[in-house]
Amino acid sequence: MDKFREMETFISVVECKSFVGASERLRISKSVVSRIIQQLESRLGGRLLQRTTRALSLTDAGQRYYQLCCQIIDDLDIAEKVVGTSIEQVSGHLRVCSSLSFGSLIWTNNIAKFLQRYPDVNFEINWTDRHIDLVGEGYDLAIMLSQIQEDSSFISRKIASSKMIMCAAPDYIEKFGNPQSAEDLNHHSFIRYSNKDMMNAYKSGINTSEMMIHGNTRLTVNTGHNCLIAALAGLGIVSLPAFAIRDYMFSGDLVEILPGTDNTEIGIYVVYPTRKYLSKKVRVLIDFLVEMVNT
Repeated sequence: MDKFREMETFISVVECKSFVGASERLRISKSVVSRIIQQLESRLGGRLLQRTTRALSLTDAGQRYYQLCCQIIDDLDIAEKVVGTSIEQVSGHLRVCSSLSFGSLIWTNNIAKFLQRYPDVNFEINWTDRHIDLVGEGYDLAIMLSQIQEDSSFISRKIASSKMIMCAAPDYIEKFGNPQSAEDLNHHSFIRYSNKDMMNAYKSGINTSEMMIHGNTRLTVNTGHNCLIAALAGLGIVSLPAFAIRDYMFSGDLVEILPGTDNTEIGIYVVYPTRKYLSKKVRVLIDFLVEMVNT
C-alpha cells in the first residue's frame, strides 16, 4: 500500500469526521476507505481511530499520527513550491559542451551578452569535438555539428545549417595551382578531419569527402579548428563550414576551391537529455542560441 495514500486517506477521515465524507472527498468508495484505514492500523500495530455507530474519535496515537501526517503534507507542498519557483527562475549553474569550431569562432563573442542578460547564471563551457555522454558527464546541453542526429534517446533541435566550403590559403594555390576540376584534386594535398562522426556527416552526394579520397593526405587532425589553422598555414586544401571561415574568406586569407562543386550542408544542433521538465535556464539558452545564429 502506498504510504502517501494511507496518510491522505487518514487525514480525510479525521477532517471529514466520517468514512463517508472521506470517500466523497477522495472519490473512492466507503469500503475502500475502510480497508485502507484497517491496513494502516495493522501495519502500524495499533488503533488510530475509535469508532462508534454515531461518531469516531482519535486515539492518542491517532492524534500524534494525524499531526505528523499534516506536517509531512505541508512540507511536501512547500518543497514543490520552492522547486517549482527555482525551475522558473533563470539562475544556477549551466554546463554546456560545444564543438570547438562553433565555440571558438561564434559562441566566444556572445558569452558576455548571455551572462549580462542572465546575471544569476554561472556558465561552464567545454569546447571539444569528441563524442560526449551528456548524462554521464553531467552536461545540460550540447552544441553539435552534424548532418543528422540519430540518437533517439536525446532531444535534438536544428537551429541552423551551414554549407561546407572547400578552400585553401593563397600561398598554397601559388605553389601548387588552383584546381580547375574535380579530377585535378587527385594531384593536391588535403588536410583531413579524423573525427569519425563528423566525417560521416559530410558524406552526402558528390561532396568534398568523396572528391578528396584520391588526393594526398598531407595532415590529419582531430578538430575543425586545427584544420583551419593548418589551412591558413598553407598546408593543403580543407573543407570547413562556411560560418567557420567567413571572415577569412572576406579578408582573402582563404580562397574557395571549385566554387559550387561541394553540395554538402552541415547542421548546427542543440542536444539535451529530455524535453520534459526542461529547466528555465536551458530553455533560455536554446532561445539565445537560435537568436544568435540567425542574426
